[in-house]
Amino acid sequence: MVVNKILRAKQFLPFDALKGLQEELRKKEIEYEEKKYLSEETLTELNDSFNQIEKGSYVKIKYYKNKKYKEIKGTVTDINYIKKKIQINKSENINIADITNINRIDL
Repeated sequence: MVVNKILRAKQFLPFDALKGLQEELRKKEIEYEEKKYLSEETLTELNDSFNQIEKGSYVKIKYYKNKKYKEIKGTVTDINYIKKKIQINKSENINIADITNINRIDL
């Protein structure tokens, strides 16, 4: 009788046709970060740093995009104050409100 219960229980065990797939998928899962809001003091410092930036400046920017913090280094190719965006390397458009740190790098 006990053997029948064990055999019956086995049929309900999870079936993993592709062994290791679940482990690999867990490795690929994207971890999202909450956007941190900056203090008034930090915003003032950020504004001061931003005012030193102009087209052609080489910069390092940390910013929030797609629920993750990213960092980019490159040349400022455009600053659009109306759309509130800064363009780096003619490819990356960053919302000014998403910038958490900006540093001008002298070459």
